[in-house]
Amino acid sequence: MAGSLLSRALGAIELLAHHPQGIALQEVADSLNIPKSAAHRLLASLVEYGYVRQDSASAHYLLTMRLLTIALGFLARSGINDIAQPLMDRLAASTGELVRLSVIEGEPPDQSQVWVGKAQGAQQGLRYDPDMGRAAPLSCTATGFAWLACLSDEEALQLVSRQGIAQGPGLGPNAPRTLKEVLARIELARERGYAAVIDSSEPGLAAIATAVRHPVSGEVLGVLSVSGPSARLTEERMHAIAPKLLQTASELGLGYQNSSLFAGRIRPA
Repeated sequence: MAGSLLSRALGAIELLAHHPQGIALQEVADSLNIPKSAAHRLLASLVEYGYVRQDSASAHYLLTMRLLTIALGFLARSGINDIAQPLMDRLAASTGELVRLSVIEGEPPDQSQVWVGKAQGAQQGLRYDPDMGRAAPLSCTATGFAWLACLSDEEALQLVSRQGIAQGPGLGPNAPRTLKEVLARIELARERGYAAVIDSSEPGLAAIATAVRHPVSGEVLGVLSVSGPSARLTEERMHAIAPKLLQTASELGLGYQNSSLFAGRIRPA
């Protein structure tokens, strides 16, 4: 019973995270496949503990900032910000583009890649600035290809299949539509040591990314990327940026040895 309540509570939180404008009680009940009365009790408990609030005008339920506060506090205490931010700021300043950092979360085969930090290098003109804290799509982003290139084909396809190939009208014209096309992007990233995409995850966006590895074990800890408008971040320019990206990723790997987030989870090579 306790496990069922916990899974429902977590399910409600994840559901509300996808509806920043709020969601009605009946929608919560329908999405979680539970009676409306059970959904009401569940949400009331989350309101009591400060994770959810109810809008007085619409009666919709919304997440509070409590989870964000906890997450940001965790990242601060892990040492990632102290280690990564100066290096990301330097790369952003030298490229004039958005630099993002993801970390690999979980254990195989239930791993995901979550964006946790960024540095904006563009001071004027077109800027690309997505939200942090969400899982990176694997089948259409440079970040996804850079991580998958470090795995075997079997492991990579397993992760992509579980997440699903990205679909929808918002994708760019160069987004892979089949597993075969995804594998081709992964192989190219292996050959280069980094992944580069144009008009893939969305039209008008280009990005280059490489894995951040532990300097001793070689384990992939995260992915570092540079992204911006494809009108400015051309393929030629991305390849010119690649050495700076690879150098910064190497420095991040060295610095991660001092982060408590990764202490005790590094497996020998």
